[in-house]
Amino acid sequence: MSGLRDWTGGRFHYAWIAIAVTFLVMLITAAIRSAPGVMMVPLEHEFGWSRSAISTALAINLALFGLMGPFAAAAMLRFGLRRTVLAALAMLAASVALSSLMRSNWQLQLLWGLMVGCATGATAMTLGASVVSRWFVRHRGLAMGILTASSATGQLVFLPLMAFLTEQHGWRSTVWLLAIAAACIMPLVVLLLPERPSSVGLRALGEPEDAPLQPALHHNPVRIAFDALGRASKSRDFWLLFASFFVCGASTNGYIGTHFIAMCGDYGLTPVRGASMLAAMGMFDLLGTTLSGWLSDRFPPQTLLFCYYGLRGLALIYLPYAFGLEYFFGLPLFAMFYGLDWVATVPPTVKLTTNSFGSQQAPVVFGWIVAGHQLGAAFAALGAGMLRNSLGSYTLATMISGGLCLLTAVWVLLINRRLRGWRMA
Repeated sequence: MSGLRDWTGGRFHYAWIAIAVTFLVMLITAAIRSAPGVMMVPLEHEFGWSRSAISTALAINLALFGLMGPFAAAAMLRFGLRRTVLAALAMLAASVALSSLMRSNWQLQLLWGLMVGCATGATAMTLGASVVSRWFVRHRGLAMGILTASSATGQLVFLPLMAFLTEQHGWRSTVWLLAIAAACIMPLVVLLLPERPSSVGLRALGEPEDAPLQPALHHNPVRIAFDALGRASKSRDFWLLFASFFVCGASTNGYIGTHFIAMCGDYGLTPVRGASMLAAMGMFDLLGTTLSGWLSDRFPPQTLLFCYYGLRGLALIYLPYAFGLEYFFGLPLFAMFYGLDWVATVPPTVKLTTNSFGSQQAPVVFGWIVAGHQLGAAFAALGAGMLRNSLGSYTLATMISGGLCLLTAVWVLLINRRLRGWRMA
């Protein structure tokens, strides 16, 4: 690692290598988390499981993904970032591979609900916030935007391939692809991701040479996580951010990410076509989220969040009509507008969290905010499945999701612009 550090010394800061490795970890995580959307209909056909039964497992997955966030961030502070990530990747590879053998619904709940949900909580947004807070003082927004865009790239690279493999060779070929990918990324984490800049004799990018080093925390991770929640819960801004991220998760991972391919089937579109639309959204999100990170370094984050939630709400309300329109004005137009801000909300939310709660503890606090994101996702994944079962269509669920986004666009403007929130000692 030190040799690569010396090679980058005269060219660029090693922080960008740390970002690249983290990007790959988050990319594989995004691919695994998007797989249930491809697998839902094949699982229905092979095992006779209902849409709501499968949605229950996915709701457990999404909820645990979020709830693990603060504890994963605390474990990174206590036991080390690399150890935590490697343990999570090993659990991901094992649980996804074992799912190829499942025959009962309880096995789906255990493997894709419990185990995958817990493991992805340590290898997604909370990991990104932890790496950015350790390695960057300057360009934090851009770095977080790049990492957040990994979820879009995961869809762009893997979704069409997963849909093709599932259609041609069955859903088990998809889970083996993902298990192997999770295992293959582990050596890169060992070789190229230092614990922190000081581990390779560096300062964070943009950090003054005389800045004091952050003290290590030696408390139990559970205590670290709940101490952060106890202090954060006294801040109105925390609850506004938590609520906004609840709606963010409900309108992205929980609804479109989980049900869009099945929704396309209701309109006579093949799984490959639905996956291609999601991949197109991922392509636009790669651009939109990276740009959002750049904008977060230059404009008030509340204003950015107002624009993102407002555009997403309008796009969702338009979606039921998009299926009846041809050419560009149908699904391609929806894919463009919705895709541009799929997770563009993350960089300004991370910036608000870091400015409010300090760079060391911000990942733990952000982990609790991500918990709100995934509770919203779980609510939408289960609720949309139940509405589809009872009404025979996703139209009402789509309108509810869009309306919640429009309401959120208003309340994010109430977040204290002067950021007078407390700072953790």
